[in-house]
Amino acid sequence: MKKSMVILLLFIGTFTYAQNWQTTFDNAKTVAEKENKNILLVFSGSDWCAPCIKLEKMIWESEAFQVDSEKNWVIYKADFPKKKANQLAPELTESNKALAEKYNKNGSFPLVVLLDKTGKVLGMTGYKNVSAPEYIELLHSFEK
Repeated sequence: MKKSMVILLLFIGTFTYAQNWQTTFDNAKTVAEKENKNILLVFSGSDWCAPCIKLEKMIWESEAFQVDSEKNWVIYKADFPKKKANQLAPELTESNKALAEKYNKNGSFPLVVLLDKTGKVLGMTGYKNVSAPEYIELLHSFEK
């Protein structure tokens, strides 16, 4: 009984904190156009970049970001893992490289880029040691 209760709570927790990160940038553009939302494009090195990992834990996994992003943005993470076990599908790797050539020419990690639905850059930032609400406020400041 205890085991099934723990599994249920883990499932509910996972479901509650699920995020709507798009699986491809093309999907993100399609959804942004359809829902008339801006795109939050995150360049990350999920398995090697310490500030990227902090951003993930402190901001992207926060309830405040999850609620706000669901209402306001289409979110996509262009990940560049280094460990062999974490490698992406070749077509996704190529797509992310093309995005980096366009939006992250300096190879900054993490780099958070807010785009309008047409792909025009509204603002950019990186890791900031601030609370989730403060980070969200910074992202919204790009829309003004």
